[in-house]
Amino acid sequence: MTPDGEEVGDQITILLIEPNPGDTRLFTEPFKDAKLKNKLYTISDGDAALDFVNQRGEYAAKPRPDLILLEPKLPGKSGMDVLSELNNEPALREIPVVALTSSERGEDIVKSHGFDADQYVQKPVEAEDFVNFVQEIEDLWFAIVQEPSTEE
Repeated sequence: MTPDGEEVGDQITILLIEPNPGDTRLFTEPFKDAKLKNKLYTISDGDAALDFVNQRGEYAAKPRPDLILLEPKLPGKSGMDVLSELNNEPALREIPVVALTSSERGEDIVKSHGFDADQYVQKPVEAEDFVNFVQEIEDLWFAIVQEPSTEE
């Protein structure tokens, strides 16, 4: 149980790495309104994101995320740099990373630059679509967790 009485197994920790304050707000407001049990943290640049996942500096007491939502275009270290460091570190490699794209072609564009995330999700354009987007992220998490392991 967490200090506020919630069962740890029932919640996931999501790290949103998004430099656009408007998009961050559009994501976090429906998340709060939906009263989801999951814990959401937001970071706006690649350097802070790496500090967060590595639990360094001001993020030393923060939990390691269960799921990362990553905008490829970041100030500081790029999304590509963040993803590369995650993939090169055994303790972090298992965290699913969802690349947030801004268009239908976004997945092709980021893949063409060698950005190899676990999943790709197009960010909504309209504010009211962010509620569905938040639900899509939750559904995606459950799909990732329930995927049977191919290693035996």
